Amino acid sequence: MFRWLIVVFLALVLINGFTPWLQKLGFGRLPGDLRFTLFGKAFFIPFTTTIILSLVAAAIARFL
Repeated sequence: MFRWLIVVFLALVLINGFTPWLQKLGFGRLPGDLRFTLFGKAFFIPFTTTIILSLVAAAIARFL
């Protein structure tokens, strides 16, 4: 269980590091990525970006 916690933490750190680079490529502004304001707070739900990145990760994992 501890190993999975470390893997998830490292994945989140990598995603956080690649976020500016991915935004330059257009991720986060795809159709299906929701941005809205509710009660003065901005919310962002990246549905399409998540699906695309998951498919890329699955393809990489399959070939490794």
